[in-house]
Amino acid sequence: KEYIIQRINKESCDVFGWNKEEFIGKNISMIMAEKNATDHDNYVKNYVETGIKKIMGTQREVIARRKDGSTFPCVMGLSECGKSGLICGFIRDLTHDKASNATLVWKNAEVVANRNLIMSIMDASFHAIFVINRKCIIQM
Repeated sequence: KEYIIQRINKESCDVFGWNKEEFIGKNISMIMAEKNATDHDNYVKNYVETGIKKIMGTQREVIARRKDGSTFPCVMGLSECGKSGLICGFIRDLTHDKASNATLVWKNAEVVANRNLIMSIMDASFHAIFVINRKCIIQM
């Protein structure tokens, strides 16, 4: 068996839903969405056989899979652990980052829509509208 999990931290168990015993001895593809699993094994195999680093030492965004089958976006990185031949994988869950970005985009769109609505109402309401500050200087 190639590319099997030999060690796992508690946080990984919490994120993915498998316990330590379910991880140890399994191929790392168990945590990857189907489309990434085969590619990942091929990248690692290529590195081991040729020494050419295509993904080793880099990070890429992939879709990870939990025990319950649900998926989530994450950044995955691989690093060689000295001369031991072991490869360490690192994963950062992007679920909250993606949700925050989506919220910001939505709020920005809402602000623009409200501004456009206000400007449309003002344009249609009167022949002239002035906005002045406390010093009676026209602002708009």
